[in-house]
Amino acid sequence: MRKIKVGGVPEHFNLPWHLGIEEGAFRSNGVDLTWRDFPDGTGAMCKALRNKEIDVAVILTEGIIKDILNGNEALIVQEYIASPLIWGVHVAAESNFRTPEDLKNQKVAISRYGSGSHLMAFVNARNMGWDPSELEFEVVGNIEGAVEALQTGKAGYFMWEHFTTKPLVDKGIFRRVADCPTPWSCFVIAVRKEFLEQEQATVQNMLKTLNTITRDFKKIPKVEVALARKYDQKVEDIEQWLKITNWSQKQISVQEIQKVQEQLFELGLIPEIKENIYFFTPLN
Repeated sequence: MRKIKVGGVPEHFNLPWHLGIEEGAFRSNGVDLTWRDFPDGTGAMCKALRNKEIDVAVILTEGIIKDILNGNEALIVQEYIASPLIWGVHVAAESNFRTPEDLKNQKVAISRYGSGSHLMAFVNARNMGWDPSELEFEVVGNIEGAVEALQTGKAGYFMWEHFTTKPLVDKGIFRRVADCPTPWSCFVIAVRKEFLEQEQATVQNMLKTLNTITRDFKKIPKVEVALARKYDQKVEDIEQWLKITNWSQKQISVQEIQKVQEQLFELGLIPEIKENIYFFTPLN
């Protein structure tokens, strides 16, 4: 039995991993997989990969590409979610901000630098016609920190996945003024190079097991009920989310990596564009 440590956000996208653990699917294929939640998101996972705290990260595409360019010794081994991530632009419910235009020159709450909430603030600014170089940030750690920052006026808005934050919108804590979809497929699976060199067969068995689960995930009876219960969501919201979310069982395309690099470079977030093979590896 080969051990492997995997990290990901505590969000509905990752239920297939938990099903595989709970039902013993990974163990049946010789993989002793342990899961670690990262509520702080991409930046925290990049740090954990660098520090060898985890072997594998289920991580935002733009975040890991930027961190690999910054020296993270990791490689993308597979696309995980092939559809875009819908980022909600949130303000405090009692604030006077009513439209996305109201947020120009407002400080942005982010979980940490290098996180999705950080990188997507630049994408949103460009979409709005603002100068991304003028953005200012308030590091808040996680959603709880964002609630406090928005309610006390330390920041004007916070970007996080639409459906994850929907309960806070429903409760009147946040108000969503816009959505900002990623221009690329949103989640990939990245592995530390050192671990991949030593345990390629283990990684292959992990992916084979996972792909068997995700291939038929939407067909699981009452899966929307299980998702709603586990992640504190309304069933109707989960049903809407399932319609727009597609799990992948293949490697990310060079076109997607190129698209991410070009936009990050255009926004001044990376110093150069590398050959696409720099970021991923085909598994035999």
